[in-house]
This record gives sequence, C-alpha cells and structure tokens, in this order.
Amino acid sequence: MNIKLSLIGLLTVTLFSNCNSTTSKSLSTDSATTENTTLSSEAADTETVQKERKPADAKTILARKQVPILCYHQIRDWKASDSQSAKDYITPVATFKEHIKMLADSGYTSILPEQLYNYLIYGDALPKKPVMITFDDTDLDQFEVGKKTLDKHGFKGVYFIMTVAIGKRGKVKYMDKAQIKQLADEGNTIGSHTYDHQNVKKYQGEDWVTQIEKPTKTLKEITGKDITYFAYPFGLWNKEAIPELKKRGMKAAFILSTSRDEQDPLYTIRRIIASGFWSAKTLHNSMVNSFSEKRN
Repeated sequence: MNIKLSLIGLLTVTLFSNCNSTTSKSLSTDSATTENTTLSSEAADTETVQKERKPADAKTILARKQVPILCYHQIRDWKASDSQSAKDYITPVATFKEHIKMLADSGYTSILPEQLYNYLIYGDALPKKPVMITFDDTDLDQFEVGKKTLDKHGFKGVYFIMTVAIGKRGKVKYMDKAQIKQLADEGNTIGSHTYDHQNVKKYQGEDWVTQIEKPTKTLKEITGKDITYFAYPFGLWNKEAIPELKKRGMKAAFILSTSRDEQDPLYTIRRIIASGFWSAKTLHNSMVNSFSEKRN
C-alpha cells in the first residue's frame, strides 16, 4: 500500500513539474513574441511616419537659415615653393588646430550631411550652434591631423574622396582604403568628389559613369555604406549636372561660396574655404558674415 502511494505521489510531482515547465516555456515564448511584435510594429510606424513626411519645396529650403560649412584641403605647414594662391588651400597644422579649438570653445556642435538634409527638407531641429567640417581630395593629412584634431574636441567630419588618389604615397600622400573605412566606421561621413577631379561642367556621356557611378561603387565597397553626398570639384556646377546626380543616387551636393540654384537648392549647398591665411578670429567672422546673409 505504501509503495503504491509513493508511486502515485512521484507521478503527481513529475506531471506537475512537466506542466509547470511547459507553462513557463509557453509564457516565455508568448512574451518574446509579444516583444518582437511590438518592436516590429514600432519600426513599421517609424517607417510610415518617414514616408508620410512631406518634403519642403525649394522656396522653403532657400528660406531656412544657412548652416556654416567649412571646406579644408591640405593640412600642412607651408613650404617655400607654395604660391600665395595655393596657401588659401593649405592650412598650417597650428592654424587648423586653432580653428577647431575656436569652434569647440565657442560652443559649436559638428553636424553631418544627413542631419543637414533632414533640417533642410523636413525642418528637423539642429543643435543651437551647428557647423559642418568638410575635407576635399583624400589627402593623408586630413586623417593624420584632421581626424585626430576633430576627435580631440568630439567633432565628426565629412570627407569627400577623389578615388583616383586612394592609397597613393608619392610626393603627395593620400588616404588608403583602411583609413577611409575607419573614418566611416567611426561615424564620419564619406562622400564622393569624382574620380580625378575633372570639372563637372564639362561632363558628357560616359563621363558620368567614370566620374560619378564608378567612384560611388568603389566607396560603397570600401565603407559598406551608401554614398549619397557629393562635392563639386572647384565648387563648379551647372543645371545639367543636377538631374545626372539625382539619377545616380545623390541626395545633395555641395558647391563653394557662389549662388544656389533656385529650383534645386539641395544640390547647391554652400561652403566656404577655410583659408590658410585666416586666424581663428577671422574664420569666425567669415562664418558669421557669409552664412548669416540672406543670399541665394
């Protein structure tokens, strides 16, 4: 009799344990399913909101306050062989560091093209004192001095790459693929600056493939990211270039300090060259004067 009762008790405990385990697994599965469904729903809602947002028209974009955008090229000390005109494009190391320190000390926050794009087209908020810091032409000193200095102050930059130069280490040294990928991986933006810096105003036929399509593909292969921002060589552009850039996936393009296009202002966003002659104070004055003006 006692043996039978013991067997019955053991069976009951086993059944209860299995039932409880099954219920626990079921609850866990249901909880995970509910959580995943909620996350999927939130993602879908976000995507729907993005699709429903109406982009601003050209007039509205042109009316928005311009963001100061700086353009640097070489960051190195001047040589005796450098011409006066070349020195505008060559920023001595100490001068560059003073420029960036001034921005940090003045309370500026660096922004990237995607933030600027969403501000211009959707009116998204920007930091109180935004600035965009851009670099053209792929020079190695932009990585060795530029990136290091920006990192020190918590800034990010935009690097417009001329793909013909990638990895070259002759008289002028250029960034290699690993350095470009590192920039992208660390949250900087990689943009296109054509294959070999030819004037966009002269492009015909296959030039668009050579200068835009292939470099864009190369940069995407290097970074693993879509390349959707472009800087015109010499800052020169024409109306014929804009539809060609659109067809090739560019969301916006950057000129220098000339007039913007009234129909497609996203493809003529202004920058100023941060001259090698400028002190930090002169740079700040130039930023304020150039980007506070109501100009097209």
